[in-house]
Amino acid sequence: MNIVELMGCIGNYVVGWPLMIYVAAIATIYTIGLHGLQLRYFFVALKASCSFSEKKEHDVHDMTPFQAFVNTINSNLGNGSIAGMGNALYLGGPGAALWVVIFGLMLMIIRFVEVYASTLYATMNRTKKLSYGGPMLYLQHVPGGAYLAYAYAFFCLMYGLIGGNAIQTNSISVSIAATWGINSLMIGAILFACVLYIVCGGAQRIINISVAIVPIKVFIFVVSTTIVVLFHYQSLYAALCLIIRSAFGLQEFAAGVVGFSFQHVIAAGMSRSISATESGLGSAGIVFGATGNDDAIQNGFMGMVSTLISTLVSFIVALCIVISGVWSSGLDGAALTIASFDTVFGVYGGWIISFLSVSFGLGVLISYVYIARSAWLFLTNNRFSTGFIVLYSGCAFMGAVIAIELVWSLCNIAIAGILFINLYGLLILLPKIKRDLFNKLETYRA
Repeated sequence: MNIVELMGCIGNYVVGWPLMIYVAAIATIYTIGLHGLQLRYFFVALKASCSFSEKKEHDVHDMTPFQAFVNTINSNLGNGSIAGMGNALYLGGPGAALWVVIFGLMLMIIRFVEVYASTLYATMNRTKKLSYGGPMLYLQHVPGGAYLAYAYAFFCLMYGLIGGNAIQTNSISVSIAATWGINSLMIGAILFACVLYIVCGGAQRIINISVAIVPIKVFIFVVSTTIVVLFHYQSLYAALCLIIRSAFGLQEFAAGVVGFSFQHVIAAGMSRSISATESGLGSAGIVFGATGNDDAIQNGFMGMVSTLISTLVSFIVALCIVISGVWSSGLDGAALTIASFDTVFGVYGGWIISFLSVSFGLGVLISYVYIARSAWLFLTNNRFSTGFIVLYSGCAFMGAVIAIELVWSLCNIAIAGILFINLYGLLILLPKIKRDLFNKLETYRA
């Protein structure tokens, strides 16, 4: 067995059923402990997400709540949205699409709690003017926290370099090479230069470019998927019935677990279910912790809505595949999604998917500069910033030119480490979070 096969076995094992059960159990405990908050306050959360303040002290905090919200959405909408749902339907049929929504609702509470805790502890440490936040702050307040915060930061940096960087540039490279025949080395060099420019500009350049990309990727996605659905509108009712009817078989259930994950990182297993919204990874907590907004509930609601949005994106991709009738064609992954677009756009369907792949991948790549940078600064005590610039830019180039199998395995290991540590911390903090939350929640009643 070579190193790639060995790491593949380890990666598949650590994101298997034990981890899935662990995540589902934590989500269930929080849903019960917080009295179904994600359902009871669903519409309140939508309203709160539209009523944020744009005020920001530029010399103190890196971004506004709005920028944090957009940056979170940007990091959530990656290339797995294109290939992941194609693989989910290949594995389990149309019913997998409904399980995407079910698991998304479960993970909304985890996203709320990690953002809430991040804001709460960022507020407690406001006078220290820290260059990091999120789980790296609140993990220090649980047993073993002195070590867990560093372990989390290590896995977070690892995931940022791999899942948020190399895998995205690999998807971009493969898509561009397949559509326009451009050499991967040239693509890698261009991506290296772009990332180098962005990282050298510091937090503000990262945030501004990240915010600018979101309207582009969302516009392309909404317009193209709407055209596909409207073109096949006569099959809409039958497609929805098929999704519901197929959702409760064992095969569809299993594929639903897998498919929710494929949304962002394009692979199989529970790791992608979490990567779909990144709920549980703490990335949103790092971003919202940098806003200076002390309203932990509002930040939590905005984080929760971002999970909902990424879940809906996955479902819409699945609906396009089902309504176009290509789900049973035997194709897998991105090829299945392209086939659904080809039924409307012909040979240009592949071009549209290529544009989506590039915009989605760049969005995640840029958003994760800030997240990975925060982990790096924590690990190095705010030193060696040039080392991070070189490392992140180099990973962007390597991802575009190397075979991706080993990278996927390392990504699985990073996700497993993050989830185990972060959810352990949130579980220990449940009593404190519950007391603090219920003292403030009355002001948010509809």
